[in-house]
Amino acid sequence: MAAFTYHALDASGRETRGMVEADSSRQVRQQLRGQGLTPLRIDAAAVGAKGLERPTVERGGSRQHRISIAELALLTRQLATLLQAAMPLEEALDAVARQSEKARVRNILLATRSKVLEGRSLAQSMGQYPAAFPPLYRATVAAGEHAGHLDQVLASLADYAEQSHASRQQIKLAMVYPSVLFVLAVGVVTGLMAFVVPDVVQVFSGQGQDLPLLTRFLIGASDFVVDYGLLVLVLIGAAIGAGNYLLRNDNLRLRLHRNLLRWPLVGRVILGANAARFASTLSILTSSGVPLVEALKIAGEVLDNRYLQEAVREATRQVSEGSSLYRSLEASRAFPPMMVHMVASGELSGELDRMLSRIAEHQQRELDHLIATVIGIFEPAMLLLMGAAVMVIVLGILQPIFNLNQLL
Repeated sequence: MAAFTYHALDASGRETRGMVEADSSRQVRQQLRGQGLTPLRIDAAAVGAKGLERPTVERGGSRQHRISIAELALLTRQLATLLQAAMPLEEALDAVARQSEKARVRNILLATRSKVLEGRSLAQSMGQYPAAFPPLYRATVAAGEHAGHLDQVLASLADYAEQSHASRQQIKLAMVYPSVLFVLAVGVVTGLMAFVVPDVVQVFSGQGQDLPLLTRFLIGASDFVVDYGLLVLVLIGAAIGAGNYLLRNDNLRLRLHRNLLRWPLVGRVILGANAARFASTLSILTSSGVPLVEALKIAGEVLDNRYLQEAVREATRQVSEGSSLYRSLEASRAFPPMMVHMVASGELSGELDRMLSRIAEHQQRELDHLIATVIGIFEPAMLLLMGAAVMVIVLGILQPIFNLNQLL
């Protein structure tokens, strides 16, 4: 059976779309008419031209074929549960597809099932949607199929996807309050300088008295905000756009990412997040039976920092030439020393995958603690800065009043 996409009209004349499995387009039309639909167009489900035989290599994919990490975690957990209950793979895929509330996910799963029914492996079938199933996912599935433990591997993948989703959500939520506080502080100060200060200070301008230095500075700052505030915003936007354009250059991006790792706090957060992701990915791949060199190649691709990616590529080359993982990571000097020493312990004990899992947990705990510390420092700092700005504005307004009272 193959998968077909269709456009049809229902009894009320509204257009509907979907995907069904059938032996031919004629059978699809019969099914649609049996459901009270009038078929308009029927096409074979689109399949990627690359990567069906090598699911760990291809990249990209249509945006409409992307699956969020939360959706991927849910369908992986459902699929693992059904396989552990001894349900055949094609039936499990069909059941998970029917349980999905989103047509996009349902269509992807049905198309994957149709390839499985044609005799392809699950990893090869997933290769037609590289945007939905990343290389890490497909390589792990391929290893699980080869070892005959697909249900256990999918359960581990579900754990990994759920942890990744929870970690990303935690970081996003942690950044919400500081971001809102910063925007409010800038907005309040800008509003005072643009609308309140000019009206209040204008009262003293016609008194003929010399205004205090702080008040004159306040007037100058207010005039600048009123006259050039919009221009400043445009320049900031242009600078951001120019920066994004320049970062398309690989050498510039590499230098920037290397320098970011040297920044206080920011560098520690970036290094901690990438180290945790690298260790977790490498752990699940090696424990699933993926060769270490191939696992390193895939794990390096999940890193966000270009400098760390290059370090992992060099370590991968050294491992492929016979060096140990510990020596290769130590030579890069890119990862935390504690992580490198724990890798050495894992290699010596023969339990590298378990040690990598512990490294991931350790790095994640340190990252959570560091983010909490940064936010704990940032919140009072922003309040102090906003309070200091408001105090300067108030003093700049009150000083002429005090001087006027003394003259009277």
